[in-house]
Amino acid sequence: MAPSEPDGGQGPPGPREGEPGELEALRRRISRLEAAAPPAAVHHRLRTTGSVLLITLASVLSLLAVLSVWASNEVADTDRYVATVAPLAGNPTVQDAATNRITGVVLHQIDVNSLVNQLAQAAGERGVPPRAASLIKGLSGPIAKGLTSLIHDVVHRVVTSKQFATIWADANRAAHKAIDKALTGKGGGSVRLVNDQVAIDVGPAVARVKDELVSSGFGAAAKIPPVHTRFVVFSSPDIAKLQTYFRLLEIAGDWLAVVAVLIAAIGVLIAANRRRALIGAALGVAAAMLVLGLALAVFRAFYLDHLPPEVSQAAAGAVYDALVRFLRQAVRAVGVLALVVAIGAFLIGPSRAAVAIRSAGSTGIGGVRGVADSLGFRAGPVESFVRRYKRWIGAAVLLIAAVVFIFWSHPTAVVVFWFAVVVLGAFGIREFLAPASGHTPTKG
Repeated sequence: MAPSEPDGGQGPPGPREGEPGELEALRRRISRLEAAAPPAAVHHRLRTTGSVLLITLASVLSLLAVLSVWASNEVADTDRYVATVAPLAGNPTVQDAATNRITGVVLHQIDVNSLVNQLAQAAGERGVPPRAASLIKGLSGPIAKGLTSLIHDVVHRVVTSKQFATIWADANRAAHKAIDKALTGKGGGSVRLVNDQVAIDVGPAVARVKDELVSSGFGAAAKIPPVHTRFVVFSSPDIAKLQTYFRLLEIAGDWLAVVAVLIAAIGVLIAANRRRALIGAALGVAAAMLVLGLALAVFRAFYLDHLPPEVSQAAAGAVYDALVRFLRQAVRAVGVLALVVAIGAFLIGPSRAAVAIRSAGSTGIGGVRGVADSLGFRAGPVESFVRRYKRWIGAAVLLIAAVVFIFWSHPTAVVVFWFAVVVLGAFGIREFLAPASGHTPTKG
């Protein structure tokens, strides 16, 4: 018997049946994938380009949106305008400017030379030697200075009183139509601007000064007639150029902010990498707020440099700062909010720094949970619930924070900071109740 062949008498394994066909099919699949790659790349570039354009447009619109909200809610509303400028009655620079203005008006109504002549005549009638009477006439300068000092002190006392605060608020309420006319062009022919200026009438303060002078023994003040004193609160030679743009912003109102958010959202959604697009949109809004903040500072200097010589720059600067106070707050708040969003989007990403920060936070909270477990803490069914709906709970926290923030009246940068702290605290509690895998609660 012939010796049997190893492996059942079969030779080396040859090619399996059908193998050439499978190789050919694999080659065809690879060819199709390679052929499909260029269109995919083109589609990717189109999405990226569209996303960048939309995010850039949203960033620019965010700048205009902040201006439009301020224009419609602060300047066009009489009550808000009065509430904004009312505190200026207690501003020392405004008080000094008002004191100087009213003092000048009162002195203009008093003929100092006539008073000196009357004093000399009265002295002669009372038997004072003629030489002494003529000496009184020679003291007209010192008498005028003393009179000026007296009136200035009385005016300053009136201007720093509570009555002046009421006069100031009422005068600004009456002048608000002129402010609206200056900035938007509304108001028709019944509202007029004099020399492109908006001025309030502090005539009631002059009347109050008149009463104070008479009660102090200065009877000549009783002859001061009723006067209308103009105190300039806004002046610009370029009012006509600004009216059209400001009017458009006022009409846009709050809707421009909604449009900016929607455009930014679309830009993020169509992006190939939505997380990076969200970071870009947030940084774009932050950059827009920085530009607007710088523009407000530059325009302030430009505005003060172009004031008429008779207008107090210190007082005008105080008025400007009051008018844009809420605008500046909005700029800071939106800028900080944008940075918070950018940081949050970065921290959920796959970068080494983001992963390290998340791991450190999770480990720290897990350690705290471990200590709590060792002291007898038991989450019970709460942990199962939180672990099951962990993502939904996180989404609910963000949604509630967003809704509360939207309805917050005049949020500031500090408010945004504390919102971020509260949201982080809520996520920390969620992590504490349902720690990440790797931490096993101590069984009771």
